[in-house]
Amino acid sequence: MAPALDRPGYWGPPTSTLEWCEENYAVSFYIAEFWNTVSNLIMILPPIYGAIQTVRDGLETRYLVSFLGLAAVGLGSWCFHMTLQYEMQLFCSLFLSRYECFKNRNSYNYLLLILLILFSLIVTTVSVMYGLLVSFLVLRSVYIVTWVYPWLRGLAYTSLGVFLLGFVLWNVDNIFCSTWREVRQKVPPVVGAVTQFHAWWHILTGLGSYLHILFSLYTRTLYLKYRPKVKFMFGMWPVIMVENPKRL
Repeated sequence: MAPALDRPGYWGPPTSTLEWCEENYAVSFYIAEFWNTVSNLIMILPPIYGAIQTVRDGLETRYLVSFLGLAAVGLGSWCFHMTLQYEMQLFCSLFLSRYECFKNRNSYNYLLLILLILFSLIVTTVSVMYGLLVSFLVLRSVYIVTWVYPWLRGLAYTSLGVFLLGFVLWNVDNIFCSTWREVRQKVPPVVGAVTQFHAWWHILTGLGSYLHILFSLYTRTLYLKYRPKVKFMFGMWPVIMVENPKRL
């Protein structure tokens, strides 16, 4: 459903199978969906910092992979929304379905390996699996804060709440797209930018995913008898500070 408000731009006509509610090339000739693109920065920059911090603190590789995986999702989404080209859509979907994969260097379960390979093939063709992956993470987190580390409910439920709010706004954007487009024609551009709910979906799910990695990192380091602490960079952005395991 490409509305008349869409304009021609640098990347040519969209070839992707999906288009979102933001007007194409309305802000920049070089970026098809400007707000849907730049909102991915929250999924790129903070996770890169988290990856650097993970290496610096000597933490497990799985968390390096998690942070870099989230950054890769943000990068893929950036490329997709910037171009609206089919190739970039596939690039984005590839990272969405794979950034939660980890390897345990000390054990090999070949039956599990075969099952995971089959599952990966299914994920490639069935997008609903992404929702199942998220549901599994949510249920696992609820179990942990209910039975194992109940004092971490605040962090876990904040992550879940932020993610769910993003999901609600994503649906509002899809269902009432024509209404929001009409509203944006009548209000100043700054006000119209606030109604780009797919961009808010990026921001909130990026934040929710980042917080969930912090939650997982916190519980894992507690289990390993490290001393994690939640700190706030610039008084607002949460990070996990962990005493160097080599010093324990």
